[in-house]
Amino acid sequence: MNKYEAEFSNLVRSFRKKHMGKGPSKINTKFCKNWAICEMEGNLSPIEKFIATADEGKQMLRAARTEMVKEMYRKNPPAEMEEFLQCNFVELFVDINIEKDLGMSIFVFDEDIEEKFCKPNS
Repeated sequence: MNKYEAEFSNLVRSFRKKHMGKGPSKINTKFCKNWAICEMEGNLSPIEKFIATADEGKQMLRAARTEMVKEMYRKNPPAEMEEFLQCNFVELFVDINIEKDLGMSIFVFDEDIEEKFCKPNS
């Protein structure tokens, strides 16, 4: 992870904390073409971990942590990310493994951020 990817990870954590009350404990970001791929650990709060002990709870949490997160970004476009990358946010793909408390988010932008920020001299 280079310094731009690390800073993007910090922006993701800050955004989640602001809009969800808790951000992931660890984020690893990789830029690939126009995607910022974020692997996230430690997403669930203690109460969510308790809810996940029941099968129905796991299903509810997975829905909340995928569809509701996407909706949050639609309603609150990530201006800080756009400003940092100097390009526009287009779409977000999200998935989470509740049992392992591991999540993936793929942020899609309208420019090749890998080319922009991951050149050998960046």
